[in-house]
Amino acid sequence: MLPKENRLTKKKDFEYVFKKGKSFKESFLIFKTIENHLGKSRFGFVVSKKISQKAFLRNKIKRRISEAVRCKIGKLKKRRFDGILMALPEIEKKDFWKIDETIEKLFKKAKIL
Repeated sequence: MLPKENRLTKKKDFEYVFKKGKSFKESFLIFKTIENHLGKSRFGFVVSKKISQKAFLRNKIKRRISEAVRCKIGKLKKRRFDGILMALPEIEKKDFWKIDETIEKLFKKAKIL
């Protein structure tokens, strides 16, 4: 699980990243990011009901994305940004390793890894 200090939780923080953040897209994930002034990176995850009507499946996808991000936090070049990972419908068929690989590509595109 992602440490509490690295989680984006407040609605206003999500809205700020959505409004002002820069977007990067791979096949089944979208990554929006913007710099912050907190000295640490924070992440949020969005898996909508368009992915699945079943909450357990949406939560499973969030856990997979969260774990992939947690493994990469120590390797990040930039340490002061907020990021949101949004899942697209094809993600439900992907395994953890494919999700992990895609997140790595997104982070490289954003020049934070």
